Amino acid sequence: MTLEPGPAPRAKAWLAVARCVGTSCAMLARRQVHLPKGNVGRVLRFADGSTSRVYRETAVDRQAGEPCVLVVAFTLRLVRGRAHRLFEVESLLNTPLFVGFPGFVSKLWCAHDTFGAYRGLYEWDGAERARTYAAALWRILELVSVPGSISYKVLPGLRRDEVLANPARMQAAAQPDHAWWRLLAEA
Repeated sequence: MTLEPGPAPRAKAWLAVARCVGTSCAMLARRQVHLPKGNVGRVLRFADGSTSRVYRETAVDRQAGEPCVLVVAFTLRLVRGRAHRLFEVESLLNTPLFVGFPGFVSKLWCAHDTFGAYRGLYEWDGAERARTYAAALWRILELVSVPGSISYKVLPGLRRDEVLANPARMQAAAQPDHAWWRLLAEA
């Protein structure tokens, strides 16, 4: 797999986010956005040696016809100690910034890991849609993240629940061996 591209041009990204917010508000009003509890509290291990706790799950009424997994990572600027818990609570307000993007299916919100990075583990309908979202998201994250800490990886043909059940499904896409985005089997 090749390295994912970086951020979208600012004007294009902010226009996409504005459209998304409008769509998200309609979806929220129609009760199409859900907060399942099944994965909350689960601890995920990654190939870079980090672990992270799932603190929230968001899903919409959509199935992926062309499934892919998207993993996003970033390190927040100036957030230390108890402020991490405040961020977890506040982050619910960020939901309209992503659920309305075309192709969004679900997201696991992963708390800051052993190295201080937050992750989102998504299922998306369509790899190109996932890339478009991640490139726009970059522009939001850069406002609050340590410079150089934002990364994303798109893994076409995989479903999130399949890789949670069998992380070895990510193995074929893993290069280098200790990829920050690759899940490992639970301890």
